[in-house]
Amino acid sequence: MSSTRLNYGKTFLLGFGFFGVSVIWGVYNAFVPVFLANKFHLAPSLIGFFMTLDNIAALFIQPPVGAWSDRLRTPLGRRIPFIIIGAPITAVAFGLIPIAAVLPLFVACTSTLLLSAALWRTPVVALMPDITPSEFRSQANGVINFMGGIGTIVALQTGGMLYKMNTNFPFWLGSGLVLIAALIVYLFIEEPKEYTTTEEQPGMFASLREVFNDPDKSGLRILFAIFFWFVGFSAVETFFTLYAKNHLGLNEGDGATLLSVLPLFFVLFAIPSGFVAGKLGRKTTIMIGLITITLMLILLYVTPATALLTGIAPLPLVGIPLVEGGTRMLTLAGVLLILGGIGWAFININSLPMIVDLTSMARVGTFTGLYYLFSTLSAIVGPNLNGWAIQLTNNNYNIIMVIAPVFMMVAFWLMMGVKRGEATQTN
Repeated sequence: MSSTRLNYGKTFLLGFGFFGVSVIWGVYNAFVPVFLANKFHLAPSLIGFFMTLDNIAALFIQPPVGAWSDRLRTPLGRRIPFIIIGAPITAVAFGLIPIAAVLPLFVACTSTLLLSAALWRTPVVALMPDITPSEFRSQANGVINFMGGIGTIVALQTGGMLYKMNTNFPFWLGSGLVLIAALIVYLFIEEPKEYTTTEEQPGMFASLREVFNDPDKSGLRILFAIFFWFVGFSAVETFFTLYAKNHLGLNEGDGATLLSVLPLFFVLFAIPSGFVAGKLGRKTTIMIGLITITLMLILLYVTPATALLTGIAPLPLVGIPLVEGGTRMLTLAGVLLILGGIGWAFININSLPMIVDLTSMARVGTFTGLYYLFSTLSAIVGPNLNGWAIQLTNNNYNIIMVIAPVFMMVAFWLMMGVKRGEATQTN
């Protein structure tokens, strides 16, 4: 696997796997709550619980599947079997969701989707470090996250247009794209040949004990840093639309549009952040990202709402109209969210490469599973914790801009003690 440069062609092809996953979850998160509310008349609390089931499924399935994929030996490789089995089941289950006429059938389709998607997400992500030398993994992770971001944009933009034509169409689009993405990975990505023989591999729990017992605690610090910065980020992601409505006085649509500049600039800076890490180091790049997001959140908290809605320049599509029917404008809040998107790219692109470079190539899947264990746990804890804080402060949604920086600074402190996880040079 020795190389002097990243194979961008192969990395973009691998990124189609992440593209397919992102399309599925983009459509799922956008439209399943609508079905639950309008078609089955569920209460908001039940809808909220239902929408956490994907993270609960992932929490229990993705880490052991990652370890299993390290140990699996087949003529097709370690990871590919999970993709060629899981992706078709995912596609069929997803396509059946909008036509499920009764709630039990709807639950059966969504449950099958959640289980099958969790089966192949970790293996497809683990393929990146499998085929990429250590020194290029941040750049490669930038590429596959860029593809994932494109998948989310396709899901929301194209899916939104298709939904207006027929409520089934976004789901059928997702099913078709998942099958195409999986086929591309199967046809064009070849796993390393050194893993064709059977060898004894420690499981997830043995690897987790290893991380806890590691003398310098680098792995433990990174994993808990991942947990804390995702808890902080989830506060913004989950409650921003309500923050925009209750604190800034925007309608829900404009609040969502305002937030959209953050993931947009995350996508735009996904690949550049890998190059920044190549120059400055992964740890330094992540810490710069944490400082950037912390400053963004604090400025959102202390700046008066009227100032945050100050128009700066016209901005089509993701700008917001300051008057009904007026020109879409980039606001001061939008500028701060742009900085947040760049900071989040610096953090998120470089965290997985740090985790997998703590271990040997034979155990990449296991450590990828540990990454998802801590990030998924935060996705369950974060919204509930922050929702509780909002409720205790009499529905003061601005409080999330105080809480989230605390978690980011805890993550920053944890990263200060990290001594390993940087890229290594291949000969």
